[in-house]
Amino acid sequence: QVQLVESGGGLVQPGGSLRLSCAASGFTLDYYAIGWFRQAPGKEREGVSFSSSDGRTDYADSVKGRFTISRDNAKNTVYLQMNSLKPEETDVYYCAADPNLYGSHWPTVAYDYWGQGTQVTVST
Repeated sequence: QVQLVESGGGLVQPGGSLRLSCAASGFTLDYYAIGWFRQAPGKEREGVSFSSSDGRTDYADSVKGRFTISRDNAKNTVYLQMNSLKPEETDVYYCAADPNLYGSHWPTVAYDYWGQGTQVTVST
């Protein structure tokens, strides 16, 4: 059974950092494209970061230079290091995976598998 489980969310002050984890089971992440998305209540889910199976990465303009996506294939886990967090980045963060992603990696429909999300709250 394919499963993605996010963890690492929580409450952080503005300017602080968090590292989110996305642990996969039932399949090997090495061969999958991975996306990190976020969604606030009443808003569309938006792409934050992307990692392809061949090592390419991409970031939304709003997080470039502050967020870093990485993989630990031995642990079958993908991480999202988030630095200099802003209050407006308070969202539920989701990871997603797809074995055969073609075209743009930002649309949510490009991904077959999703985690349940982890809440990130940036506040004093």
